[in-house]
Amino acid sequence: MKAISIKICVCIAVIFSLTSCKKAIDSIINREQNNKEFVHHIIARGQHSSNVSNLQTSEYEAINFVVKFDSSAIYSTANPSNQLDINKLYGFADNNSHHHEFSARFGWRWSAGALRLFAYNYNEGIVSDKELGTVEIGKEIECGIRIDGNNYIFSLDGKNTQMPRSARSALAKGYRLFPYFGGDEPAPHDVHIWIKEK
Repeated sequence: MKAISIKICVCIAVIFSLTSCKKAIDSIINREQNNKEFVHHIIARGQHSSNVSNLQTSEYEAINFVVKFDSSAIYSTANPSNQLDINKLYGFADNNSHHHEFSARFGWRWSAGALRLFAYNYNEGIVSDKELGTVEIGKEIECGIRIDGNNYIFSLDGKNTQMPRSARSALAKGYRLFPYFGGDEPAPHDVHIWIKEK
């Protein structure tokens, strides 16, 4: 009887130990996922592209990221009509094609005294955009783009907006798209954007 109770105690101790290890491992994984760092993108004065724009080809079911802007997102264009141009933020090319043929990404601009984010995509060379809302300078903003058959689902701080997708595959196949200023005009001053993938 004593031997049986010792075996039961050992079994309970082993199970408890394994459960504790799993919790510890889960805690480490969660901490690592939450500790991804922001990448600081700089679009220099007189330029269009970010200093971080390496080509990354992949397949995407979804991308989720957090973005922060500072006061450098406030700007005036030399030609007032260009103020309504949508700058590009982050996203991906689709259908194994150039991004001006098929792509989905967030756009942004400063207009009417506010920082505005947009859903922005190309299907067969035709661009579509939709304003998603205004956001605060300095605030961490949750963004995502998800593939849903013939649609892209754009998410801004938990609110979803559907945009059309000319699907040729279940997943988006292409390359990552990084911050880009313009439109016609380059950045009028250095623009700083921080992006952290989730």
